[in-house]
Amino acid sequence: MTPDVAVNIWREAMWLIVLLVAVIVMPSLLIGLVISTFQAATQINEQTLSFLPRLLTTLIVIIITGPWLLRRIMEFTEQLVLSIPMLVG
Repeated sequence: MTPDVAVNIWREAMWLIVLLVAVIVMPSLLIGLVISTFQAATQINEQTLSFLPRLLTTLIVIIITGPWLLRRIMEFTEQLVLSIPMLVG
């Protein structure tokens, strides 16, 4: 295996991680921004008001996108395992 191949595999793995994390975190980030704006406008400083909706959003996103996320991970793993003979030999 050449360094170029190793770097390419590493790059693909990091890109997959960024994609998976972004899909899960971005909706929670947007909900948190909306709630923080609401809290700033109404001067309500309740911690659970911002935590619970973000938690629920994250859980709902994982439930909805879970099969797609798992499929992407499985495709990458399958591609990696199938390419082992070419990488070693």
